[in-house]
Amino acid sequence: MIALFKKEISVFFSTLIGYLIIGIFLLVTSVLLWSDFSSLNILEYGYADMDTFFTIAPLLFLLFIPAVSMRIFTEEYTNGTMEILITKPITSLQIVLGKFIAVLFLIILAIIPTFIYVASIYYLGERVGNLDLASISGSYIGLIFLCALFSSVSIYASSISSNQIIAFVLAIVLNALFYLGFDLLSEISFFQNIDLIIQQFGVSFHYERMSKGLIKFSDVIYFISFSLLFIKLTELVIIEKKA
Repeated sequence: MIALFKKEISVFFSTLIGYLIIGIFLLVTSVLLWSDFSSLNILEYGYADMDTFFTIAPLLFLLFIPAVSMRIFTEEYTNGTMEILITKPITSLQIVLGKFIAVLFLIILAIIPTFIYVASIYYLGERVGNLDLASISGSYIGLIFLCALFSSVSIYASSISSNQIIAFVLAIVLNALFYLGFDLLSEISFFQNIDLIIQQFGVSFHYERMSKGLIKFSDVIYFISFSLLFIKLTELVIIEKKA
C-alpha cells in the first residue's frame, strides 16, 4: 500500500498537471480573498477572520478534487495496468486505501499554503493577534474531513469509468448532490415537516457547524462513515474487476 501511495504521488508530480492544479487552486483563492476585483475581499470585509475562505473552499474543491482524482483508476484501465495491479500480493482494500490516501495527501498539500492567509490576517488586524486561532484550527479540521469525503466519492467515480472526463463529471455531480442536493430538497414545500432531517443527510449541514470551529462527535462520525462507505463501494468495484 505504501508503494502504491508513493507511486501515485510520483505520477502526480511527474507532469505539470499536478503543480498546475494546486497552483490554480491557490491562485483562485488568493484572487477571491485578497483582490480588489472580488466582492469577497477580506481587506474590505471589515473583520479579522477566515470565514470567507471556509465558505468558498468547498465550492472550489467540488471541482479540484475530481480533477485530481479522475485519473486514479481510469488511467490504470486505459494503460492496461489494472490487471497487473490486482494480481500483486495486495488486497483490493489496500489498493483503494493507497490511492485514497494519496489523493487526500495532495489536497492537504494544497491547503497548507493557505496558512499564509491566517498569518496575514493575524498581523493585519486592528490589533495584532486579534484572531480566534482555536476556531480557525477547528475549521481546518472540518475542511480536511470534507475533503476526505469528496476524495472517497471521487475515486469511486474514477473506479466505475474508464474515461477520465466521465469520471470527472460524475465525481462533480455526486459531490454536488451530497453538498448541495439535500439542502435544495429540504426547501421543497412537500418536505417542510422533515426539512431539518433531510438537511442532516447533507454535507453542508455538518461542514457549516465544523467551519465555525465547533467540532461535534456526530459531525465527525458523519464524515468518517460516508468516507468509509465510498471506500467500501470502490473496493467492491475492484473486487469485481478481479473476478
